[in-house]
Amino acid sequence: MSQNNIETQEEFAKRILYEDNHLIIMNKLPGELAQGDDSDVVPLVEKVRDYIRVQKQKEGNVFCGLIHRIDRPVSGALAFARTSKSLDRMNKLLKAHEMHKFYWAIVEGVPEVPQQKLVNWVFKNSERNKTYINDKETEGWQYAELDYTLLAHSERYSLLEVELHTGRHHQIRVQLSHIGHPIKGDLKYGAKRPEPDASICLHARRLYFEHPVSHHQVLAEAEPWNPLFRKILNGEGV
Repeated sequence: MSQNNIETQEEFAKRILYEDNHLIIMNKLPGELAQGDDSDVVPLVEKVRDYIRVQKQKEGNVFCGLIHRIDRPVSGALAFARTSKSLDRMNKLLKAHEMHKFYWAIVEGVPEVPQQKLVNWVFKNSERNKTYINDKETEGWQYAELDYTLLAHSERYSLLEVELHTGRHHQIRVQLSHIGHPIKGDLKYGAKRPEPDASICLHARRLYFEHPVSHHQVLAEAEPWNPLFRKILNGEGV
């Protein structure tokens, strides 16, 4: 769906991956803001708040807390809390690394190692909004860990599934670039050319965690908006 189109409530509801009285998980569009910034662009958190207000016929302030973040050019599963109690408990899950996050990434080239754990140390430069990476433990830098698995590849690109173990700034982007396989469209970290819509081919595919109130297992899967993911997975030439 284009960012230039105004969604109806029905269209917005189709992007919901999971919903109950405590949580709502959305399939974020590429280029969509997760939370507000200095621009006048309406972020997803405000769209969710408006949806709850209309659907539940609530007046006044509606609580909607962003549980975790996804970079603007990235798409996929993004979780929100509908109560302060749920937000507090989900924050504790995140801190304990009990919210499991899996991403799909289309990268340039084909990794020689089809399955690998990447461990590095990273440093965020806030002024440049860019993360730097080191192979050795460095004072003041943060530990970064992920696992990737090669799902499929074409002649020029590979589709990787990434399990994220630490949630550092631009972590997947910088770690994959560091091993010579930048994410398609990610000019900041070495991609050859941009995507037409300024997105990057990184998608939050799956969230898995224990519900903060009912304690049942929640699994939310987000279908990629970019058809290229499925084309590579299905062995179509790209």
